[in-house]
Amino acid sequence: MERVAVGIDLGTSNSCVAAVRDGEVEVLPNAYGEATTASVVHFHLDGTVTVGNAARAAMIHDPLHTVASSKRLIGRYSFSEEVRKARAICSYPIVEGPNHSVRVRIRDELFSLPEIAAMILREMKAVAESRLGCEVDQAVITVPAFFNDNQRQATADAGRIAGLEVLRLLNEPTAAALAYGYGRGLRQKVAVYDLGGGTFDISVLEIGDDVFEVLATCGDTFLGGDDFDDRLIDLLAEEFLEREGENLRRDPFALEKLKVAAESAKKALSVEEQTEIRIPDVSRDAEGRPRSIERTLTQGEFSGLVMDLIQRTFKVCDEALAQAGLVPRDLDGVILVGGPTRLPVIRQAVADYFQQRPHTEIDPDRVVAMGAALHAASLAAPGFEGEAYLLDVTPLSLKIGVAGGLAETVIERNTPVPIEQSRFFTTFRDGQETARIRVYQGESRRAEENELLGEFEFSGFRQARRGEVRIEVGFRIDSDGMVEVTARDPDTGASTGTKITLSSGLSEEELEEILRASPAERVRREEGPVAGGSGPTPSDTPDGPGAAPSAPKPPPLPAVDEPDRSAFGPPGAELAPDGDPTP
Repeated sequence: MERVAVGIDLGTSNSCVAAVRDGEVEVLPNAYGEATTASVVHFHLDGTVTVGNAARAAMIHDPLHTVASSKRLIGRYSFSEEVRKARAICSYPIVEGPNHSVRVRIRDELFSLPEIAAMILREMKAVAESRLGCEVDQAVITVPAFFNDNQRQATADAGRIAGLEVLRLLNEPTAAALAYGYGRGLRQKVAVYDLGGGTFDISVLEIGDDVFEVLATCGDTFLGGDDFDDRLIDLLAEEFLEREGENLRRDPFALEKLKVAAESAKKALSVEEQTEIRIPDVSRDAEGRPRSIERTLTQGEFSGLVMDLIQRTFKVCDEALAQAGLVPRDLDGVILVGGPTRLPVIRQAVADYFQQRPHTEIDPDRVVAMGAALHAASLAAPGFEGEAYLLDVTPLSLKIGVAGGLAETVIERNTPVPIEQSRFFTTFRDGQETARIRVYQGESRRAEENELLGEFEFSGFRQARRGEVRIEVGFRIDSDGMVEVTARDPDTGASTGTKITLSSGLSEEELEEILRASPAERVRREEGPVAGGSGPTPSDTPDGPGAAPSAPKPPPLPAVDEPDRSAFGPPGAELAPDGDPTP
């Protein structure tokens, strides 16, 4: 049977799958004919799972068992600021798992974020197989350019759980540039402004015929369309609190209604000067009478709510251009990616910043999947006509923790990948027998202000006075941005190493157990629209058919104290930079 490798844009709000057929790249619609599928997972009482717009409809009826925007949590540790923010705005329970990983609690079960992502990927796999009429088991999956190794490893784990061979993890802006420049014989410097549902990336690339070289990339993995929605949610909730004396944010059912209304209003303002927000029966008063929200929202009012968020994106753009050694007037084009870039306020702000009108002829919701499909075709079929060469970079510096709570850089950010590079360190104590090697990713000189990717212990080197033993620590970064670290004593030949595996919070044993359980196979395939809509069945709502949903108290969440990085192991013996045995 014929097999086709696909490109999957695994998004925060929506996902998209594309493939190359007969030399043309094609976005594959789902059973409802939609090019994109909501990245939402709903867990039914019988244990089955619905993914997509039908699941998104369940956010209002059953918010405790419907998971949305999970991409913002994937590959993060439970003590991170991003997880703290998510706990405050998500209706579903977010709890701590082993190794400070993040888990989502659904009734009596705990799911890791790679498992949730795998359910979405499984749905995209099924969409592709339905449209292509053949088995699909290979894919290029896109990730935000500023994803660190933790998040990339977790995404790769998700692909594996979904039954996919992940040919490559491709940075989303690079995929967009490929779709933009493929087969056009361009020689340009372009910026890809990628504002998605949960993340923002800016990449500067040089396109030379079939070579796509990333010059610099920067980003913010907790800034996106969801944050624009949150500003509107806050406005509506504050106005209701002032008028009715009730805080809707404490009611998970009312909060989900606010979220749906905010997102709908944002989308409406991408094509209209103003929109009407109507939320009937958002709550009930003490006598049981329904209370509603009705108001008009203009583009000007919305712009005032979100302008500081837009300006945050341009601070990231400043950094990327500086890294590339360019200024806006050096660019030949600006490509927009992500649904929020449809908003006129964003398009105008981008035009003002870059001093040119951005390209709008490519659908910002499809361009990433299209680029991924082109790359998948070239990887799955070497010699694919029109094959392009991608030269990407590592978005964050890789560092080793040293004595004094500091971190020494081994590979600078925006270094082309794949790459192998090493640096020498020395022992910090007389007669030191072991060295605990901590691997960080980030830009701070202080170790604790960077992302801890993992650690391992090295022994077997000769014992001597501090500063006299040289240990070579090497990094290898592959084309997916995945990291492998080694340590070696040139004098004794002793060596050890590790592929960073703490990243997703899943050990190999846990991953094998998940694969045996096949949670992604719970996904219930949608056959297309049915009469009466695609929302959840009455048995899935909390109080049965016809009842107004009540607001049960969410299960209590465990307290999260200040970050306790000591859980990754005792301090152990430290290293020092070569030639400087004191911190």
